[in-house]
Amino acid sequence: MESEKNWKNISDDISEVTKKIKDKVNDEDLVEDLKDSLKQTIDNTSEVLSSLMETINSTIKDEEIRKDTKDIIEKVNTEVASTLKSTREKILGIENPEKNFEEE
Repeated sequence: MESEKNWKNISDDISEVTKKIKDKVNDEDLVEDLKDSLKQTIDNTSEVLSSLMETINSTIKDEEIRKDTKDIIEKVNTEVASTLKSTREKILGIENPEKNFEEE
């Protein structure tokens, strides 16, 4: 009887460890998905701002308006970049976010 109880306890322990391993793997997959999604968002934002800058250069003929508009876009770009760096540091725990952000 005692032997059966011991085997049941061992079986329960194995089940618990297996569940913890599965949960850990799922959590790691979720983190990787979030990292990929954040990188894709950064890339897409960069493309949108670059495209906007090209559109401004090709469509606005008045030099003063073009300069003012480009200045605004550059400020938006700077603010977005700063926010993304801060977010990456906080969420992803990157040790040197400036270096990693600039490499991508």
